[in-house]
Amino acid sequence: MASTAPFAKMNGIGNEILVADMRGRADRVTPDAAIALNADAATSFDQIMAIHDARTPGTAFFIDIVNSDGSRAQACGNGMRCVVQALAAETGQKAFTFETVAGILNAREHADGSISVDMGKPRFGWQDIPLAEEFHDTSRIELQIGPIDAPVLHSPSVVSMGNPHAIFWVDRDVWSYELDRFGPLLENHPIFPERANITIAQVTSPQSIVVRTWERGAGLTKACGSAACATVVAAARIGLTGRSASLLTPGGGTLHVEWRDDDHVILTGAAEWEFSGSFDPSTGDWARDTESAA
Repeated sequence: MASTAPFAKMNGIGNEILVADMRGRADRVTPDAAIALNADAATSFDQIMAIHDARTPGTAFFIDIVNSDGSRAQACGNGMRCVVQALAAETGQKAFTFETVAGILNAREHADGSISVDMGKPRFGWQDIPLAEEFHDTSRIELQIGPIDAPVLHSPSVVSMGNPHAIFWVDRDVWSYELDRFGPLLENHPIFPERANITIAQVTSPQSIVVRTWERGAGLTKACGSAACATVVAAARIGLTGRSASLLTPGGGTLHVEWRDDDHVILTGAAEWEFSGSFDPSTGDWARDTESAA
């Protein structure tokens, strides 16, 4: 294949990630390439994290985030952890400053192998999320799925973590809801002009939450880092939890989120390498490294 770039297939608590090394190149991963890669069972992913040369002084790299449908994303906490693990293994560095379209992110690999990403400050203004109409209080908004007198899901909390999120609070098992059916409808609801990530959340204690997420541009996912951050922030905002909580994700892993007093949200969890290869960023044609594990 001509003009190929290296990639690593990884996951962050089950969130399927391709980390693509686009350093030293002027091109980007095309939507067609993303769609082709996702169509192959071996490289199916939730997000591509494309590492580009730095654009802004004081940052190490610019990270271009691509969803499995070829659209661009502003934030992906689980993907950032995968990027940190890959770069730490390559360089020996433990701390990095990245730039994304959502802003500057700092991240660090700890001695135990866990990785923390500073996801920045949440935004609650209706125009910042954004919403299509004004809501004075975004801790709960008027939105529901199902019969008007007995809605299945209703009154979500909405927040931006660099990308828009809606969190629906439920009292029973999150698996009892047809998120595969409701997710696309809610993601594309007219109230969300830039679409939205949709999370169903069950608070099980003041320090723990069980979540399922339909990711904007990716669909059902085993984990979503920015959704985990949005969920803890929203829960703390309406008094369901404190400002620090652990989240059990569909992939079986646990993420920890802390909404610090300085308003920054810190996401901590693991990342896992699966295999490496090379791909054509324009077409998605790819090959596994011969020495890469199966």
